[in-house]
Amino acid sequence: MPITKERTLAYIEQEWGTYVERFQRLPREKQERRVREQGYERFRDMLAHILAWWEEGMGVIRAVAEGREPERKQYDFDVFNAEAVAKYRDWDEAAFMAHFEKMRQKMAADLRSMPDALFEHRRVRAWLHGIIFHHAREHLVALSRFLVADMLENEWAEYLANFQRLDEAKKKEFLSKQGFANFHDLVAHVIGWWEEGARIITGILDSPSFTWQPPNTDAFNRELIQKYAAWSDADLFRHFEAVRLGLLDLIADLPDDAFLNEDIEGWLRDDVVAHYDDHPLPA
Repeated sequence: MPITKERTLAYIEQEWGTYVERFQRLPREKQERRVREQGYERFRDMLAHILAWWEEGMGVIRAVAEGREPERKQYDFDVFNAEAVAKYRDWDEAAFMAHFEKMRQKMAADLRSMPDALFEHRRVRAWLHGIIFHHAREHLVALSRFLVADMLENEWAEYLANFQRLDEAKKKEFLSKQGFANFHDLVAHVIGWWEEGARIITGILDSPSFTWQPPNTDAFNRELIQKYAAWSDADLFRHFEAVRLGLLDLIADLPDDAFLNEDIEGWLRDDVVAHYDDHPLPA
């Protein structure tokens, strides 16, 4: 996964910088439902969790930047997360939200001041992956154009090459855990869901009367493997790239209010963002 200074700052400004605003645009019922799905009573409790990990990670990153050896901790995640929520429980709502934004801006300023080479350090990359990149997907409550485009431009763009870099034992172990006979079938599966999502999104945009039914997942997956069974790997991988680029064009052309459409948001969230974490390649 490409972690650079430029991309990290883009996440902090464009993804995390609009995170609260995007959530607040949702109807009240949807806000409450999505917070419950995340396992929190209140949105600010989830923000407290996110904030605590920002602070923890930045402590490590600052130590590395200053040439100090960061403390190596063994985290009890349940305890850490509970303490984060408790720390801010009695704060005034406005004061807490202002503090969250202040800390986001400070994190951006601190990282901006650090040399590009620091972002190649193993521990720095690991913490940035956890607190900036993966956390954005893990705590996704309102999808952004930025996140979908970034996943297609970066994570999915490198997916095929990253698989090929694995040694044969890791490839075999990965495919076994994923339940696919070979990588060809997994790629066919990803392509097929992308194409179905694009078909439905285009239909919704083209006609208010457009209707669709969610496919039976198991049957659809079998159909996708069969559909592309006769394709060579080279042709399939070229098609993967063509569909990926087509999705990027689709995302770029979507009107802003399309991301408030629950069906459009759901297909993009599930097919592009969550699907990547459904099939994570080993490091």
